[in-house]
Amino acid sequence: MKVPFLDLKGQYESIRWDIAAAIQQVLDKTAFAGGPFVAQFEEEFAAFCGTKKSIGVASGTEALWFPLLALGVGPGDEVITVPDTFIATAEAITYCGAKPVFVDVDPGTCNMDPAKIEAAITPKTKAIIPVHLFGQTADMDPILAIADKHKLFVIEDTCQAHGAEYKGRKAGTMGIAGAFSFYPGKNLGAYGEAGGIVTNDEALDKKMRMLRDHGQEKKYYHGCIGWNGRMDGLQGAILSVKLKRLPVWTEARRAHAKAYDAALAGAAGINVVKEASYGKHVYHLYVVRVKDRDAVIDALGKKEISCGIHYPVPLHLQDAYKSLGYAKGAFPAAEKAASEFVSLPMFPELTDEQIAFVAQELKAVVKA
Repeated sequence: MKVPFLDLKGQYESIRWDIAAAIQQVLDKTAFAGGPFVAQFEEEFAAFCGTKKSIGVASGTEALWFPLLALGVGPGDEVITVPDTFIATAEAITYCGAKPVFVDVDPGTCNMDPAKIEAAITPKTKAIIPVHLFGQTADMDPILAIADKHKLFVIEDTCQAHGAEYKGRKAGTMGIAGAFSFYPGKNLGAYGEAGGIVTNDEALDKKMRMLRDHGQEKKYYHGCIGWNGRMDGLQGAILSVKLKRLPVWTEARRAHAKAYDAALAGAAGINVVKEASYGKHVYHLYVVRVKDRDAVIDALGKKEISCGIHYPVPLHLQDAYKSLGYAKGAFPAAEKAASEFVSLPMFPELTDEQIAFVAQELKAVVKA
């Protein structure tokens, strides 16, 4: 049985005609860069998250970058985050001229370990970026308490956690801003590059809107040096169609995760990155940890089961960040997890038969 890691075509086929109608509306109005379809999606996404404001931008990387810029983070500043994340989290810090400072992760959730934060704070620290990895939030209450104590901004990297919850609060709504990626493979994915930012801070919202549009508050009047970070009208219209279906797709992912949990329960040598008691996981990824990970993935591939690795090399060990001076062993929990992660097939259209087959073959491979 062939099981893809992700099936974007299957999802597209289920909404083909609604997507076609949405695209035709954009074509008819020739509203291609920003415009009414982006504004409509912004309103809908703010309502979905429960925030006052939502800003459509061109990528998740810009969604991380613009809040930092708008808050004045710059050269000489430090921003605390984690090393087991996609590089965009650190790139956003670097492109402000600031320095990423990493802290280790909790071995259970693989999210930021709040107990490690205060030791990393210096007089240069301006912000904390917790990453809501794989679709569940970091433990936010202690993170927010530490930030409040030290007068630091919290920007949530919510790029994998659309609709996830922490003690009833939506991901992205607890810090001063939340950054989302709408890369095609995300739970809410565009048909190209796109991102979004949510906030309840109206002054911050105004500044970020200027930053995404060359520093303009109105055309040709530039109040600051900005960037071209506008969302395309086509992506706004497509995301509006998909947002309506996101709750149903999320529940399908959660049901699939429960099926995986049941099928893998008690299996020797397989440790599931489980849902924390404090939140609602949206399972952008369903991740297990195994020894001899590369051999396991290779063996599953021979059974036509496609898996992923998120992420094989922590950021502090990447060549791009050698200059930070971290050595192997600096963050043992993150490093161990990175060597063991396997992301199993996870998408709303997965079948019970596919899940059972993946679980069966994974157990057989690990046992062997």
